Amino acid sequence: MRIGIYGGSFNPVHNGHIHLAENAADILNLDRVYLVPSRISPHRSSDEYASGEDRMEMLRLACEGNERLFPCDFELKNDRKSYSYYTVEEFRRKFPDDELFLLMGSDMLLCFDSWYRFEDIMKEVTLAVVSRNDGDFEQLEEKAENLRKFGKVTVCPTEPLEMSSSEIRKKIAENEKIPCYLNENVVQYITSRELYRGDTFVL
Repeated sequence: MRIGIYGGSFNPVHNGHIHLAENAADILNLDRVYLVPSRISPHRSSDEYASGEDRMEMLRLACEGNERLFPCDFELKNDRKSYSYYTVEEFRRKFPDDELFLLMGSDMLLCFDSWYRFEDIMKEVTLAVVSRNDGDFEQLEEKAENLRKFGKVTVCPTEPLEMSSSEIRKKIAENEKIPCYLNENVVQYITSRELYRGDTFVL
């Protein structure tokens, strides 16, 4: 199989995340994409983060009905820091004969050579970057070329869908409308759990 691994805080998962995963699956002909939420950072305010349980449930709702997208709680179940190296190591253990792709947005590729054991990661996977910003393809290709001495890197040409979880959390906190950014079931979950918000919530 051809398997994608897509990590992040997913706090909350939004349409940009799903857009990236689906486009990468189409372009790279992936059989599955696993979305892997990281543990809550000890250096961030807990007020800014939904629990791991809530983030997993929102991922499940956002992936529902898509036969190629699968939430994975591997990082949430581990006490150590959520380094991608460990996640890739686990996927290689589970899928020893399959081709692995580590999916990421453009901002992640640009700093990838500062990641923990990035060279070892590249021995096991193909890096696959999907642009999250309009007009950055040339910059991404330049960075990809610099990294190719360590392994395989592919830049997926696709129309970016620009949005961020931090902006969405801010909109929720300020009671602004957000359905265009999120799966409808995720909106309902956030509403029912009163996540990221004040006393009222605007649909």
